[in-house]
Amino acid sequence: MIEEKQSLLNKLDELKSRYDEIQSKIEDPEIASDHNKMIALAKEQGKLKKVVSLYEQYNQAKEGIGEAQEILNDESSDEDFRVLAEQELEKLEPQQAQLMEQLQDTLVMADDEAINSVIVEIRPGTGGEEAAIFAKDLYGMYAKYAENRGWKVEPLSFRDSDHGGFREVIFNVSGPGVWAELGYESGGHRVQRVPETESQGRVHTSAATVAVLPEPEEIDIEIDPNDVLEHVSRSGGPGGQSVNKLNSAIKLEHTPTGITVSMRDEKSQHKNRSKAWRILKSRIYEHFESQKRLERDSQRKSLIGSGDRSQKIRTYNFPQNRMTDHRINLSLYSLDKIIAGDLSEVIEALQEHDKQQRLENL
Repeated sequence: MIEEKQSLLNKLDELKSRYDEIQSKIEDPEIASDHNKMIALAKEQGKLKKVVSLYEQYNQAKEGIGEAQEILNDESSDEDFRVLAEQELEKLEPQQAQLMEQLQDTLVMADDEAINSVIVEIRPGTGGEEAAIFAKDLYGMYAKYAENRGWKVEPLSFRDSDHGGFREVIFNVSGPGVWAELGYESGGHRVQRVPETESQGRVHTSAATVAVLPEPEEIDIEIDPNDVLEHVSRSGGPGGQSVNKLNSAIKLEHTPTGITVSMRDEKSQHKNRSKAWRILKSRIYEHFESQKRLERDSQRKSLIGSGDRSQKIRTYNFPQNRMTDHRINLSLYSLDKIIAGDLSEVIEALQEHDKQQRLENL
C-alpha cells in the first residue's frame, strides 16, 4: 500500500513538473508567437490543471500536518499551541485522505473526462427483424440517458428496417464527460424476449453490436486529404425522385487503414460529405488509439474503449427483468428502468471497476 502511494506521488511530481515546464514555454515570447504551439500547450496544460491544483492542496495539507506534529512532539511546546495543533490535525488528516482519493480518481480518469463528444454506431446482429428492433431499443435507451444527463444527441445516419427497427443507426452525443460514461458500451449486446411477431410465446435470443468512438477535436488528429479517396454516386433507397436524380451519396476511403464510410441520408452532397468526414475521423482516431492501448496495456484489456464488437458484454433478459454485464458479473433486476434510460447504476459499477484496474496498473 505504501509502495502504491509512493508510486502515485512520483507520478504526480512528474505531472507537476510538466505543468510548470509548459507554463515556462507559454511565457517564452518566441513560442508565444507560434499560434499552433500555443494552442497545443494550452490544451495540454488545461488537462493537467485539475490534478495539479489538487496536488498542491494535498501538499499544503501534508505540510500543515507536519508542522502540527512537530509541535505535539516538542515537549516544551506551550499547552495552548498543543491544543491548536491537535485541532489542526483533526481537520487536516481527513482532508488529506480525501484529497488523495480525489487525486487517484482524477489521475486515472482525467483523459476520459476530457472527451466531450462521441459517435455511437448501432447495428443489428443475429436475430433478423427482432435484432433490428433491439437496435432501435438500444438507441432509445442511450438517447434517453443522454437527455437525462443534459447531453445533446445529433442524428447522423438512420437506416430503417421493414418492421420499425434499424438496420443501422449512427449518432453523435456531446456533453461534459460523455466518453467517460458511454465509452463502456462498445461490444456485443444480447436480448432474450418474446418478439411481438412470435405467436407461440417462445423466448428468442437476438443481438446487436455497439461501437462508441471518441470524436476527436481538430488538433487531436490530422488526416492527409491525399490519403482519402472520395466516391460520389446517386442516393438510392427512400427519399423520393429528388434524391435519386442527384449525385449526393458520398463514400470516403482512407487508404492507409482501409476504413470506409458511406453517407447518403441527406439530399445535399455537402451535408453528406461533412457527416462522412466526422465519422471517418472518429473511426481513424479510434483505430490508432486502440493500437496505442494494445502496446501500452499488453498485460490487460481495458474496459473502456476496447471496441471489440465481437465480445459479448451484456444480456438483457426481459422475462426475468434482468440485465447482466458479463465483464464485471453484475446482474440488476431493473431492466425496465435500464431500457428506459436509467443506466447510472451499471455505468458507475463499470467506472469503479475500471478505476481500480487503472490504479493497479498505474
